[in-house]
Amino acid sequence: MTTTLPEIPAELREDLHSLYRHLHGAPELSMQEHATAELIRARMEALGCETFVCGGTGVVAVMRNGEGPVVGFRADTDALPVAEDTGLDYASTARGVLPDGTEVPVMHACGHDTHITSAIGAATLLAGDREAWAGTVVFLFQPGEETAEGALAMLRDGLWDRAPRPEIVYGQHVWPGRAGQVEITSGPAMAMADGWKVTVRGRGGHGSRPEDTIDPVVLAAHMVVRIQSIVSREIPAQQAAVITIASFHAGLKENIIPAVAEFTVNVRNLDTDVREQVLAALRRVIGAEALASGAPEPRIDEIYTFPLLVNDPAETEALRGVLGAALGEENVLDRPAQMGSEDFGHLPDAIGVPGVYWFFGGMSDEAVDGEAPVPTNHSPFFAPVLEPTLSTGVTAAVSAILSRVGNR
Repeated sequence: MTTTLPEIPAELREDLHSLYRHLHGAPELSMQEHATAELIRARMEALGCETFVCGGTGVVAVMRNGEGPVVGFRADTDALPVAEDTGLDYASTARGVLPDGTEVPVMHACGHDTHITSAIGAATLLAGDREAWAGTVVFLFQPGEETAEGALAMLRDGLWDRAPRPEIVYGQHVWPGRAGQVEITSGPAMAMADGWKVTVRGRGGHGSRPEDTIDPVVLAAHMVVRIQSIVSREIPAQQAAVITIASFHAGLKENIIPAVAEFTVNVRNLDTDVREQVLAALRRVIGAEALASGAPEPRIDEIYTFPLLVNDPAETEALRGVLGAALGEENVLDRPAQMGSEDFGHLPDAIGVPGVYWFFGGMSDEAVDGEAPVPTNHSPFFAPVLEPTLSTGVTAAVSAILSRVGNR
């Protein structure tokens, strides 16, 4: 389908810049996006959308325009426990409280503020040119992507019983590529991920009498080191797997051997069989090291699971042409499968429709072409340039939607 894309008027562009700066300076942690949800509802209702809260702090906004196809478009809304260090005049100084009661700084370090802004921009263009399209667009402003809670929370809250069911669901994500360009993957695009918290139980005591203890620090350290050999020595080199241990906590004083040590494990795979092999090896190593030290069996708590994100090949190829027409073919790049993870796939998978998910760049030419490392998502220095980042996000979103509902 070919259609004429609406221009982004200067007044709308300035409005979106203002909206983005506000969102960036007022981030909220996963599943706590209350003010963000209120702002989204107000903006979308002003455009004539029917809205409802879904999944706690998620917002569904339905834009109807007569008979025609139904299309879903998802934008995630949560921020991260990161202290911003960008130096921007609209940088976040917000603080939040994690589920365990810990107070933390909060930052939109993964660019979800650009996702919200782009979706609202696309909705504004559609609302302003209803003669150019016919059908229904279901905007899904999803909470809790960073913790893999949000998509499932919306589904459990009856998302597809309460909203029109789309024939396809689109989504996009900013990343540290060149602003003005998009990247897309056909087939498996983003990895499955599993997060575990491992509680290693020993026997505490005085640091002067280690023989009377079972030192969980030493035991957990052996586990951490041994775990690093799983990928290099048990997984074929032709297959992808990543294991990361990024937190380790034990003890309160230098001369007290604690009774407990804790660490977290993050596992990523692009293949279900490899995932099962890695998870089984993790349990084996953790249990065997405890047994070797005469310690009780460790406790393993599953923190989250992200699904494999698969872009429908036929729909991806069709969208590649649409994005090329909108942004220039030279600005639509092939992207290899990534070991990063997303819960977007739950939304189309739940109703058996295709999903397509792409990335748009957020960095200036100077940053991309310079010698200094470009700050990545989740960095305290991650700061997409406003333009052409936001215009690209809006254009990509509205072009994808109009490819299904636009008048022929």
